[in-house]
Amino acid sequence: MKLSFVTDSLAHLAFEDMLDYIVDLGIDTIEMTTGGWSPAPHLKLDELLESDERRNTFLAALDKRQIKLCALNCSGNPLDPGDLGRAHRAITDKTMELAKMLGVKKVIMMSGLPAGSPDDKVPNWITYTVSWPPVLREILHYQWNEVAIPYWKKLVRKAQSCGVEKIALENFSAQLVYNPVTLFKLRKAVGPIVGLNLDPSHLIWMGADPVMVARELGSAIHHVHGKDVRIEKGLSAINGVLETREITDVANRSWNYVAVGCGQDLQWWKEFFSVVKMAGYDDAVSLEMEDLTMSVDAGIRTSVDALKQTLSD
Repeated sequence: MKLSFVTDSLAHLAFEDMLDYIVDLGIDTIEMTTGGWSPAPHLKLDELLESDERRNTFLAALDKRQIKLCALNCSGNPLDPGDLGRAHRAITDKTMELAKMLGVKKVIMMSGLPAGSPDDKVPNWITYTVSWPPVLREILHYQWNEVAIPYWKKLVRKAQSCGVEKIALENFSAQLVYNPVTLFKLRKAVGPIVGLNLDPSHLIWMGADPVMVARELGSAIHHVHGKDVRIEKGLSAINGVLETREITDVANRSWNYVAVGCGQDLQWWKEFFSVVKMAGYDDAVSLEMEDLTMSVDAGIRTSVDALKQTLSD
């Protein structure tokens, strides 16, 4: 497996300055965002689609530094019932088209989350349902069968026409796909081009074991994010892990995203990567650094050091 880098945490740097920073870290593989939830600080989607010259300049900057673009990331909510969904669907389609032009075979995104009915105006994340209240099952049926699966069948055809071989869905909260069972449900309906972007940080705070998840997924692991989380002692014991405080309120949250090694120790990461490789994945592991408890540079360098020590060759 190879260490990669999601470039958004270096949004304060211009494109070529960011690339030089990556080289200084000893990394030669990157994952870049095209839009959606991200402002896409280093990639202008429309400009690259419309201009051969801009694409050639973009690729030349990578080639000059011997940096490989392993994936494009358009994470957003393409299933939102309003203007946001329309915008994110357009970005997703354009990302597939750009992937074809750049020769990129993997696209990272999220499954999206629909509204709870045709009349709703906002997405609805259902995280609990048994036999009561019955409306929750009705919502899930609508979301999956009337919105998600039809959209994803269409998107898979689009991706295949663009030469994209893998769509890796991040197991993020407030998405229809957020764990293995929901991934396999979508995968069964639309095909194996869809797999998981295995991000251990989200699984940990939701109570899952990423090592066991990797074993369960096997060949459905399409990408991996190197991202850590810390369950905050005391606060989580009092309030649980369903957290609505702002992500910046690090001192009071029950859990926080942290630099790699500041949540799970290095032995944990060694086991995780070993099992990921045993499951058949032997591709990029992208550092996504979102630690707000330290400076950006400190968080990146702490994480890179930890990942270099623990990634399986």
